[in-house]
Amino acid sequence: MSDPTSALAVPYVRLISGELARMGVSVPHWLGLSGIRPGQLADEGFTLDVAAFRSLSLDARRLSGEPALGLRVGEAMGVQAHGALGYAAMSSRTIREVLALIQRYVGLRIALVSLQVEELEGETRVVLHELLPLGDVREMALEGVACTIRNLLRDVSMGACEVDAVCFGFPDPGYPALAETLLRAPVRYEQGWTGLSLSPRMLDLPLKMSDPRAFRLAEDLCSRELLHLEHRRSWEARVQKVLLESRIGFPSLDETARRLKVTPRTLHRRLETEDTSFRAILEAMRHRSAMEQLTAGDASIEEVAYILGYSDPANFRRAFRRWTGGPPSRVRANRDPVPTTDP
Repeated sequence: MSDPTSALAVPYVRLISGELARMGVSVPHWLGLSGIRPGQLADEGFTLDVAAFRSLSLDARRLSGEPALGLRVGEAMGVQAHGALGYAAMSSRTIREVLALIQRYVGLRIALVSLQVEELEGETRVVLHELLPLGDVREMALEGVACTIRNLLRDVSMGACEVDAVCFGFPDPGYPALAETLLRAPVRYEQGWTGLSLSPRMLDLPLKMSDPRAFRLAEDLCSRELLHLEHRRSWEARVQKVLLESRIGFPSLDETARRLKVTPRTLHRRLETEDTSFRAILEAMRHRSAMEQLTAGDASIEEVAYILGYSDPANFRRAFRRWTGGPPSRVRANRDPVPTTDP
């Protein structure tokens, strides 16, 4: 799952697992629903792709019974959780420099959103944009990212950076008081944008922990990581994007190459240079989609087989046994009921 369309870096996955453990959720069971082994969380190169992120997020919310899980995870993220990006932020001279860092390097940590700083008359907006439609994990993801950025600004400024409001483009999810407590700012829902509102004077607030040498070293590391990630994302990511856009079944190699405006032979060669193949990408996508459908959906095994492009459910069952060592019925039988206790 360490692929170039990574949605979430492993330190964040570990933080989510820590929050779930404190809530009494079995972390191995939670990971297993998406085909992830607990030992993979010790690998710093491990990342979640978009499909796995969605599956884990929905399972985490279901198993914990906590609708505000995104906020709680965001609150738990200290500056050290952000790796080189966090160190560079701590060493920055001003809040303006911190925001420029996040804007440039947020993709190293989470590839679901981008950040834009808008300087308006009397207001500065730190606006979050969805890079992919987040669907049923939109609220959870955006709450988590907004809370993470709020905490980062607080930590690097030692509490001096004030946030006038946190705005969300979706309706009140039912816990506004908790949201304001965790975000430490007024929260506004059903706005035309999502992000943080700051006073313009906050942008040039000098930071007491500023260290130009440490900043250069950390920023250089971020830059090299970004170059490496962008190189890896080139062709595998494009293929995965085409596959993700398909609602029923998956396009063939020839159709995928046509959509990418290359010949099948060229696409095959370019994937080979990235140590992968169309077949490997397709198999991984089918595996993850199957786990998502079986653990979070109500479709029958036959319907799941059809959705994944198998004309014969027996072929799907054979493929699933090859992926997991067991039949799809075992995953369906082990699916936990929705908790009935109060969150």
